[in-house]
Formats: sequence, structure tokens, C-alpha cells
Amino acid sequence: MQYFEDLEPGTVQRFGAYHVTREEVVEFAGRFDPQPFHLSDEAAATTHFGRLSASGWHTCAMVMSMVVENLKAHDQAGLGSPGVDELRWHKPVYPGDTLRCETQLLDKRRSASRPDMGSFRSTMQVFNQDDQLVMSFTSIGLIRVRGGAAS
Repeated sequence: MQYFEDLEPGTVQRFGAYHVTREEVVEFAGRFDPQPFHLSDEAAATTHFGRLSASGWHTCAMVMSMVVENLKAHDQAGLGSPGVDELRWHKPVYPGDTLRCETQLLDKRRSASRPDMGSFRSTMQVFNQDDQLVMSFTSIGLIRVRGGAAS
């Protein structure tokens, strides 16, 4: 199990391989972001996207699935997240793309009010198969301190 004490600022992790399918792009958009350029090849062709593209929120969801798989692989004593800062969509994500993540731990601090937990900040960069940056953000994570009681 990985706890607060095990986190080292500066550590870089590279992980994930999420293949984006047309069916998933259209399904997600139909439910959560039904803008024409996420639903129709014809509509997307008339925009700066040029072709059907994934919703930025769908990209966030795909990244979250890779993050959770990575957390499970490292057996982290995570306690969720109070949010992200500086979310940016740099390039469109298209069906056929394969996404991957790179994260760097910026800093960590123990909670003054909750001694059983700490927080940490990380940068997240998401790249496509051509190593083009498609999305970035700074995340804030919560994690148990070794020997701390579960919340």
C-alpha cells in the first residue's frame, strides 16, 4: 500500500493506453454533451475540428479511467480529490486516437485539521499516439497517512 509518507515530490509516472472509438464518442456526447461536432461527421466537418471529435468532458472521463487503473496497480491509500485546477484542452481528441498520461508530483502536505490524511498536487499531461499534448491540468489528491484511521 502506498501512503502519504511514500510520496516523493518530483516523481514522474507514465501510464495508460486508452483507445478512443467512434461509438464511444457519439454515445458519450449523446448523453452528456450533445453538440453537433461530437455527434455528426457532417456537422463536425464544418467546424475548426474538421471531423468528429470527443467532448473535452469525455476526454476527462477517459483519463479518469486510466488514473483509477494506475491507482489500483500501485495500491494507493487514496481518499479522493477536492478538485483540479488549470484544466486545458490543447488539441481535439478524435476516434482512433490512443491516449496516455504523464503525471509529476509537485508537492505534498499533511493536514493540520485531519492528522490521518495528507494532500498532494500533481500535474497531469495527456498525449495522443503522436505525442501531441491534448489535455493538461493540476490535480489535488487526498491520501491516508500510514497508520491513520480510515475515513
